[in-house]
Amino acid sequence: MSPLPAWLRTPPPSLGVSIDATRVTAVVVEATGASAVIRTVGSSLLPAGALAPSLTGHNVLQRDAVIGAVRDAVGQVGGRHRRVALALPDTVGKVSLLPFEAVPASARDLDQLIRLQLRKAIPFPVEDAQVAWSTGPTRGTAATVVATAMRRAVVEEYEAVCAAAGLHAGTVDLATFNVVNLALLTSGAASAHDALLVHVTPGYASVAVVRDGELIFFRTRPADPSEPVPDVVHQTRMFYEDRLGGRGFARVLLAAGPDVGDRDGLAREIAARLETGVTALTLDGVAGFGDRVSAGDALVGQIAPPAGLVLRELRA
Repeated sequence: MSPLPAWLRTPPPSLGVSIDATRVTAVVVEATGASAVIRTVGSSLLPAGALAPSLTGHNVLQRDAVIGAVRDAVGQVGGRHRRVALALPDTVGKVSLLPFEAVPASARDLDQLIRLQLRKAIPFPVEDAQVAWSTGPTRGTAATVVATAMRRAVVEEYEAVCAAAGLHAGTVDLATFNVVNLALLTSGAASAHDALLVHVTPGYASVAVVRDGELIFFRTRPADPSEPVPDVVHQTRMFYEDRLGGRGFARVLLAAGPDVGDRDGLAREIAARLETGVTALTLDGVAGFGDRVSAGDALVGQIAPPAGLVLRELRA
């Protein structure tokens, strides 16, 4: 089939929005050819208890407050935006890495098999789920499929908030997937054989292991003082070495926004557990910053999910 004429194609969104338990972040990404610029960034804090990200429960507890925060953050970036790429907290979705000895040739057959396996993994009927998947590492006819399930009613809550703020969420995805997207676009992470990415927010931490550009491990843990992030990372290292044939990480990246206290101390603790250096995620080689954006590690950690999602759509 020939590609559609340019005038019939829907242009990808330049606006990315992430909604998390503590704040809404909006970012405008402009791309020309292979280059991209973070043009403007907007941010609006949410009142405590306004949002409770979860896999099964009611998420938007103070609807007017969340809508107002979305409007405020988007208003700060300027311009007239209708379509938006929306990044949601990892805790609203269930990520599963499903091994298949042979992948069906038909996408429909594979989708049915994925949903059959997800019945055992999610705490709600698979018929009520929004399911997305992509093929990960392959070995001959065998492959691992990365599948995500979100309860449809939960996704609709967030879409309704965007609609009330005058936006259409054409693309919805989990936050850390798009932090990984950014990491894979950087030359250092792309060339690394095994890379570890740690994404920390006030509400949860997610850990991902990428091997030769493919996701081989993903874990999300809600924030819990009895299980601090360095402990989660240490457990990941043990699993990586014992079950994934790991021989050490060529690169360890940390993404943490301004709402995460003592990021430097966290990096040192993780480095001590892993016995290797930890580098803050950057956008070097991926995107530059506009004149009105003051770049720093905290800002990159904050904008990584929505910026990574927009860049994925722009480069698709």
